[in-house]
Amino acid sequence: MKMGGLVEDSIIKAAKSLETRDEELAEEVRLGDRVIDDLEEMINDEAARVIAIRAPTAIDLRVILSVMRMTSNLERIGDLSKNMAKRTSVLVQMQSIGGTSTSLRRMARDVELMLKDALDCYIQRDVELARDVIERDQDIDQMYNTLFREFLTFMLEDPRNITACMHLHFIAKNIERMGDHVTSIAEQVVFLVTGEKPSDPRPKGDKTSTDPELSPEADKA
Repeated sequence: MKMGGLVEDSIIKAAKSLETRDEELAEEVRLGDRVIDDLEEMINDEAARVIAIRAPTAIDLRVILSVMRMTSNLERIGDLSKNMAKRTSVLVQMQSIGGTSTSLRRMARDVELMLKDALDCYIQRDVELARDVIERDQDIDQMYNTLFREFLTFMLEDPRNITACMHLHFIAKNIERMGDHVTSIAEQVVFLVTGEKPSDPRPKGDKTSTDPELSPEADKA
């Protein structure tokens, strides 16, 4: 839970630093990732020790396996926040692009709320809340699709926007990937409580890599 709280804070600060063009806050996010990495290593070492000494079975083993997988997902979210912060330092040297930074912060806020609920459903062993978190990933994907179109439009309207929009697109993709990792955490809660992974296919709303209507060629047409 401590690690999860640090990751939540990292998401919020990374998004805020982008919107306010605050390089010091972005640097704070980058430096803070080391603490998240250290916690992952500590948790995994403790999990390995418990497995070796106690040889847990059934629900006890599921708890340990779930914690290890959740920890891995939290570490990846922390890395993605750090990547956002790195690009912020580059973007502050460029002209801002419309209201895209505000849209990205809103998207990041929704992911952070998903993560908060995912951690809560782990503590409460709440399968219904976990399934709700899984469903909400579709909303993040839709936000990403919308931003993808906006970035293409800005780039086509003025080639001088291309570099900034490419950085913003990578940030949007980082946030979308955070949503995927949060979804994985929620799926681990379902596994922990029921002993089975969710039976329904994971809903996915990111069509930018498969939908020809969202390709740059389609927008040019």
